[in-house]
Amino acid sequence: MTTVYVSGATGFIAQHVVKQLLSKGYKVIGSVRSTEKGDDLVKNFGSDFKYEVVADVGVPGAFDESLKKHPEVSVFLHTASPFHFNAKDVEKDLLLPATEGTKNALKAIKNHGPQIKRVVVTSSYAAVGDASHEEDPNHVNTEESWNEISWEGALKDVRQGYRGSKTFAERAAWQFVKDEKPTFVLSTVNPVLVFGPQAFDSAVKDTLNTSSEVINNFFKLKSSDPVPSANGRFIDVRDVARAHLVAFEKDSAKNQRLVMTAGDFSGQEIADIIHKNFAEASKDVPVGKPGTGPQLRTNMSKSNFSKTENILGFKYIDLEKSVIDSVQQVIKKKA
Repeated sequence: MTTVYVSGATGFIAQHVVKQLLSKGYKVIGSVRSTEKGDDLVKNFGSDFKYEVVADVGVPGAFDESLKKHPEVSVFLHTASPFHFNAKDVEKDLLLPATEGTKNALKAIKNHGPQIKRVVVTSSYAAVGDASHEEDPNHVNTEESWNEISWEGALKDVRQGYRGSKTFAERAAWQFVKDEKPTFVLSTVNPVLVFGPQAFDSAVKDTLNTSSEVINNFFKLKSSDPVPSANGRFIDVRDVARAHLVAFEKDSAKNQRLVMTAGDFSGQEIADIIHKNFAEASKDVPVGKPGTGPQLRTNMSKSNFSKTENILGFKYIDLEKSVIDSVQQVIKKKA
């Protein structure tokens, strides 16, 4: 039976990854920041899930002890990385934890986990799409595209800091493989904005993780408010989790960046889906101008991630299902 190590196991994506791993018969070791967080996960996942406390992934040697304790681990999924826009110090809160955390994980695997053959790093579309091209309808991003952001550019504000953190961490991972020539094979999963329900209803709080809050926020508005102007690309969290499994199960995923998008969205389209499917619960949700959503997202770069789609081999969940499943969970919590 294969044992998989999942760093940052309390994360939004990571909990779905663990859930799918366990449902397929894998054993899972998850890293968490505290015993309390680990015990909460055990309640949800059961006895096939074990945890190790790694209080700070950015500290040198962060993963050394937990990997020494688990020679049975043969796959390592590194999902631990900050994703929030409330950093006070971009370098300290975003850039360094993401980059150093990734390096620490890979060093620990090389030095203390020689039996680990497949490593998957959760990256992001933020490491693929360059902000300067995002509103250029003639620009096409592929799996070979990189965000060209500099360290100085990433320090400008929190959003650039997030984009930089994902870019530098992923570049560090590929550079590590090139320089150190470890015995493991690397793959990355690069999703766009991740929607969809939490792995467990109990995880639904008043304020959710950054990407889920895009949908949750509609229920904090008044009907007289404007529809949020959010627009971009989306993917459902359950598909992102599934891609993490494919990334180490399939040989065709070796040394690949799996860049995932299910399509474009606008705030108006989310509002339309909510009103269509939740008439009672959506009384205070702004209506805006129904049906005009697609017109609000015309100036966007294009993408061609057919290589990823061919490797993954499954159809992505669409926007309507992703929004409906998210909203049902939020409404159930409020009931």
